[in-house]
Amino acid sequence: MASGKSGRICRVAGPVVTAEGVSPRMYDVVLVGELKLMGEVIKLVGDKTVIQVYEDTSGIRPGEVVVDTGAPLQVELGPGLLSSVYDGVQRPLPVLMEKQGDFVSRGVTAPGLDRSKKWKFKPTVKKGDDLHGGMIVGEVPEGNIVHKVLLPPGVDGKVTSISEGEFTVEEPVGTLDTGHAIKLAQNWPVRSPRPYMDKLLPDIPLVTGQRVLDMLFPLAKGGTAAIPGGFGTGKTVTSQQLSKWSDAQIVVYVGCGERGNEMTEVLTTFPELEDPKSGKPLMGRTVLIANTSNMPVAAREASVYTGITIAEYYRDMGYDVSLMADSTSRWAEAMREISSRLEEMPGEEGYPAYLASRLSEFYERCGRVNTLAGPTGSISVIGAVSPSGGDFSEPVTQNTLRIVKVFWALDSKLRERRHFPAINWLTSYSLYNPILEEWYRRNVAEDWGPLRLWAMETLQKESELQEIVQLVGSDALPEEQRLTLDVARMIREFFLQQSAYHAVDTYSPLKRQYEYMNAIRHFSDLSKKAISLEVPLDKIVSLKVRADLGKLKFEETIDKDLKSILPEMDRQFAELGV
Repeated sequence: MASGKSGRICRVAGPVVTAEGVSPRMYDVVLVGELKLMGEVIKLVGDKTVIQVYEDTSGIRPGEVVVDTGAPLQVELGPGLLSSVYDGVQRPLPVLMEKQGDFVSRGVTAPGLDRSKKWKFKPTVKKGDDLHGGMIVGEVPEGNIVHKVLLPPGVDGKVTSISEGEFTVEEPVGTLDTGHAIKLAQNWPVRSPRPYMDKLLPDIPLVTGQRVLDMLFPLAKGGTAAIPGGFGTGKTVTSQQLSKWSDAQIVVYVGCGERGNEMTEVLTTFPELEDPKSGKPLMGRTVLIANTSNMPVAAREASVYTGITIAEYYRDMGYDVSLMADSTSRWAEAMREISSRLEEMPGEEGYPAYLASRLSEFYERCGRVNTLAGPTGSISVIGAVSPSGGDFSEPVTQNTLRIVKVFWALDSKLRERRHFPAINWLTSYSLYNPILEEWYRRNVAEDWGPLRLWAMETLQKESELQEIVQLVGSDALPEEQRLTLDVARMIREFFLQQSAYHAVDTYSPLKRQYEYMNAIRHFSDLSKKAISLEVPLDKIVSLKVRADLGKLKFEETIDKDLKSILPEMDRQFAELGV
């Protein structure tokens, strides 16, 4: 709602508009021109107000009216977020399509939450209870979860009335003695982090079911990860796999400046995907924010804040949330374009000098926390980075790596070899490994840590030996070193390669991952013993059990087969005299 203060446009430079006579506050939302285009105040200079407009400014001219709404950019938080598809400023795209068709006119808007739908509300507090901001006051079934209705932070009081029944998001379900009406929905400014009690150590892994990630480079719940990679290396497929299989209860997917065809794939495949945990559609626990590369850049800059605020809301209910930002490079490019329109001093490669601090602010809003309501919730952020020409030394990648604790480096050479996921095991890393080791030891296997170290050492030895192989060929190497090359090849081809499109191989539980890698290590140990007894390497490599080990990951009976393969391995090596 407009505050009544208005002024006139005096300058237009693409999405950046300068107005006179408005006198708003920083980050207030204003309505620009006759079309009432939504914009946000980003700079105040004397009587002049600089506004970034979230829509195309073609045809806007000096002299048109600018009206201050008196409030910052906010999102509506409440039942109905899950399974929704929004643009960068939380306008529901399916609703706009119904109003306008496939091509949405400028100035058209719609509320983020459906005003007519009634939700079945069941209170968890009673008359006379003392409440404080952030507490859970009731529950509403939504999608695949129970939506916990929260009192807005900063609101305190004693319950004077509370009702059970069906309500819209705008109808009061109760009142406090302060006169505050309790509703199912609340608003929150996107640039302000939602409060919590305290932050916890990230010592529980986000289980993804992707072997290369869980075994070698795990991400903690409440942790941060970056997936940089050039065109076609699999950033989007990896993000989709994490959305589908990670053990987060809520997924927020922000398509920030990606190509329209990629977002179309997400928008068409996600509704068809089945949530493996509940058997219901995956969209029942997903919020999609689509801001494609042909949409206005200012809304692209806002889209990540919209996404993280929605993620914080579900975190405050006590849920584990994973947020996919695909990609933060396009977000940084939007900042660069707006910065140049503001005629600010450019930093490295033309990016604004505050690039690093903006990235830090965004990633800082993740974490595993004790919420105001009491339960523990978490936000894990996975940011895809699209460096130009696959150059990891460019500013966005480098500044991201200074902040995040997990680096999943996608490699175009692995893509050319059809090795997917194309995550380079020599350049990737996870700084959470020492913290998570105790959890894996207690919940999966005592020797998870040593097994992971053995696999990494084998792959590093292979890399060192490859330089010699390129000079003299593998036949010139001693048998022990040739065995190292073969075992590393087994780790790469059997374990690290994983098909996102195969019904069995797409997801691998932690116990299965451990047993699979342990079987490869057992084969390696028996092979070393065989070589010490002068058994030729060719005989070892041609054993049937080795080929069977490679086929196992595609078998529906893999868990049963993994238990029987070790005795079979011992038997076949015994025939060689081991």
